[in-house]
This record gives sequence, structure tokens and C-alpha cells, in this order.
Amino acid sequence: MKSMFDKIWENHTAENLSSGESILFVDRHLVHEVTSAQAFQGLRDKGRNLLHPELTLGVIDHNVSTKNRSDRNASGPVSKKQMETMEQNSKEFGFRLLGWDHPDQGVVHVIGPELGFTLPGQVIVCGDSHTSTHGAFGSLAFGIGTSEVEHVFATQTIVQKKPGSMLIRFIGKLPTGITAKDLALGLIEKIGTNGCQGYVVEYAGDVISCFSMEERMTLCNMSIEAGARAGLVTPDETTFQYIYGREFAPKGDEFAKAIGFWKSLRSDSDAIYDQIIEMDVSELEPKVSWGTKPSQTVSITGKVPYPSNFNFADLASTEAALEYMGLKSGIPIQDIEIDKVFIGSCTNSRIEDLRAASRLAKGRKVHTRVQALVVPGSGRVKRQAEKEGLDRIFKEAGFEWREPGCSMCLAMNDDVLKPGERCASTSNRNFEGRQGKGGRTHLVSPAMAVGAAISGKFVDIRSWREL
Repeated sequence: MKSMFDKIWENHTAENLSSGESILFVDRHLVHEVTSAQAFQGLRDKGRNLLHPELTLGVIDHNVSTKNRSDRNASGPVSKKQMETMEQNSKEFGFRLLGWDHPDQGVVHVIGPELGFTLPGQVIVCGDSHTSTHGAFGSLAFGIGTSEVEHVFATQTIVQKKPGSMLIRFIGKLPTGITAKDLALGLIEKIGTNGCQGYVVEYAGDVISCFSMEERMTLCNMSIEAGARAGLVTPDETTFQYIYGREFAPKGDEFAKAIGFWKSLRSDSDAIYDQIIEMDVSELEPKVSWGTKPSQTVSITGKVPYPSNFNFADLASTEAALEYMGLKSGIPIQDIEIDKVFIGSCTNSRIEDLRAASRLAKGRKVHTRVQALVVPGSGRVKRQAEKEGLDRIFKEAGFEWREPGCSMCLAMNDDVLKPGERCASTSNRNFEGRQGKGGRTHLVSPAMAVGAAISGKFVDIRSWREL
């Protein structure tokens, strides 16, 4: 009667405390330059070492410039300081770092899976909210705060109260042209940004079984935007094939043994969940966010909503979102013009995302009014894309082909929206100022982002023959 979440939690519980919390062993600790500096300083102040450097993997991603890698000052003095501090911490504490000039450098939640550092059945933490991405492999992965980062450094454990368990079952077949990003936005539109608050979510249904690992990562990445502590997908043959042969993956006979364990993680047929949600996806349409939180989303065929469409509790936030976004109720989504396009982030910067985007960009031209960026999620993704000629397709269409990094997902580097600029973004958050003070973010899939780049406004790309 155990769910996958129950099994992983029990496998990692070192002690149950009288407070109702549990001490969990942490298999993998991912670290980046923004949330780790104070934690490392805490170790120094207390005279402690990094207990398990071999279970720690560091990256530089948030601050790094994706357009001027040769200039460490490009993103500003604060960013430069954070990156250089990370490099010094790596040398002092002895953990592996994919730093400034490492050929595989990139976004932490892209690098972990592609190195095989992320494996099923693990507990994975990182000082970043979108650590939920790694749950696509059947791992319990969640973001933690800086004080918790220090605790993991020193003890390789974390103290947590067990969340509730939720099963989200998708029913029906996704229509042509609908992506994992559309599914994620559609779910959040349906249940709200607090719909999964207090829960670890297991995603199920034929749709999930047919998803690639990259699609599963996109969905799990967005779990946090629905309020979930983490998102999980049952590991299966798709998972095993993805992991096989990767650097940190088990080798030889050990891989076969690992598969046996990974298969045992599947939720029991009579597993008990605290809540179950079912969602029919058969009529899902491409999604575009219109407001300042991911739940403020509508289909491409829809219109900017009226505040009166929402209950009283949402009235003020809806009015504030419309004012910030500079939108009027009743305007068709397809009438909204954009200034920038960003294809990248830990949500949509993997090779499949770039392949999908390049199919639509091929033979077309970016609108003269639009600046469009394509930012690969890692050095490996970038090299693979260039091997396939995707970079040439994008550049010929007028897109900027960048170096790996977080880029315009958040305003911590030199890719920043100016006040009032409107961006079609494949990232995961559309909060006020997320991409720059006064910047206006619309969340979309890579395909929808290309459509906006070419047309200069949002379009229904389902009519494009390349889909």
C-alpha cells in the first residue's frame, strides 16, 4: 500500500524525531554560485569540512554571461564576485565544479541528468526551487534554503517534515502540437499556484508513459509553480535507456542490479494517496500566460480575461496583474505584440526543445521588431545542436545563438528586460520583475516562442506544417 514517494522516504530516513520531522540521507547535492557562498562560509566559521565532496556537484549558471563569455565583468561586479567565490570554494572544499570556462558548463538542472548524476530512487537537493526537475527520474528532488545547504554540506542529511502525497493522473491523448510545457501550464491554470501546496506529486497516465525524459523533466520542473514540494514520475524503460552509459551511471552488472531496484520503486497498485486529481488533456490547446503568476494562463485561442471572471479573492491580484502587464481585458491573445523572445532555462533548453524550435524557425525570419535568443542548457547540448546544424538554422532565421547559462530566465546576468518590454519566454516564472524591473513575461512552449518571434505577436502554431 506504499506509493513511490513513501518508498523513497522510508529508504532514506535515518531517524524520526519527536518533532514529527525526519532526518533524511541526501544522495546528491547540486550547488550553484548564488545560494552556496554563505553556506560555505558557515563551514569555515565553524571549522567544518564538506563531508562528502564526491556527492556534491557544483555549476556556475545564474550569473554567467551567455553573450560575452570572455568578459567576467559582463554581468556586473556582484555576479563576478559570486562566480569567483564559487571557484575558490571548489578548490578549498574539493568538490567537482563545472565552472566559468568548463566545456560542459550549463544550467544545473540540465547538467545533473545529462551526466547521470541524477538517478532513480535518490534524494536530491539544491539551493534552487526548480530542483523538482530531477523528479522526472523517480527521485525525490526539492529545493532548499542556504542554511539547509550548509547542513547538507556538514552532515549529508536534511531534516524535513514529510509532505502529503498526491497523484495527478492525466486522461486522454494530447492533441497534435501540444507539448509538455502546455500540459504544465494547463494544469496550473486548472488547479492554481497553491493547488499542490504541501504535497509531493506523482504524475501518471498514458501521456506520461509516452513522454520522453526531456518532456518529463519539463513537467516536473513546473511542479513547484503549482505549489508542490516535488514532482515524481515512475522510472521505466525510457528512464533506463536515458541513463545508460552516462558518466555517473552504474556500469556493467551494477547497471542491471540498479534497474532491478529502480523497478521496485513503482507505487503499489493499492497505494494510498492523500489526494488524487484527474485531468482530461484531449482538448488541451497551446498555452500563453497573461499575468504575473503561472496560473494566470489562457489558451492561444482565448482572450485576456476580465477580473469579474474570477472570485472575489482573486480580484485584486487579477487587476494588479493586468495593470503591471499593460493589458486590457477582452483583447485576443493573438493581438498581443512582443519585443523579446527567450528560448532556454532549466525548463526548455534541452536538445529536444531546440530541435522542436528549429523545425519551425527553418526558412523563416524573426520579425524586425523582435530580439530573439536561443540559449542551450549546457555545453553538451550546445555541441549536439551545432553537430546537427541547429545553430545555423537559428542564426539564418535571425535568432541569437548563445553560450549556456540561465540567461533571461531571471535578472541576474546581462540578459535583462527593460521596463515595459514584453517577452515570450520558455522559462517557468512570470513574476513581476523576474526578467528585469518592469519587464513583462509571457510563459510559452519553445514552439510558441518561435511563432511569436517570427510573427512579432502570439500565434496559433498548430496550423504550421512543420509541427
